[in-house]
Amino acid sequence: MKITLDPGAVMPTRAHPTDAGLDLYSRQDITIPAGGSAVFDTGVHVSLPDGTVGMLKSKSGLNVKQGILCEGVIDAGYTGPIVAKLYNHGIEAVHVEVGMKIVQLVILPVLAPELEQVDSLEDTERGAGGFGSTGK
Repeated sequence: MKITLDPGAVMPTRAHPTDAGLDLYSRQDITIPAGGSAVFDTGVHVSLPDGTVGMLKSKSGLNVKQGILCEGVIDAGYTGPIVAKLYNHGIEAVHVEVGMKIVQLVILPVLAPELEQVDSLEDTERGAGGFGSTGK
């Protein structure tokens, strides 16, 4: 996969060869207030293979230890900088320093079926039963 880096950006890495996620790093010193959020431009540009999507996923250590969450989608064909919004669900501010791992990029296959509007959907065992429909 081809990658370009803006000035100050760090090449994505895997901590272990079998890790699913590529770690992305902060180029900024930012404090994320408790209950708040902050936007980070990683300066990383990728050329995702056709038929894939890049999912931005929270770093488990930041999530478990400090309540920092992140979600995002990078579509194939997008070559701009990867920008991540980190949400602080913790009770204390979290300071992010330049060079800190902040989010991971997981590349997955994607299905893009043709859409067809119909008058009704086929009956299924579950039907429209949603949240709590199993009684548990």
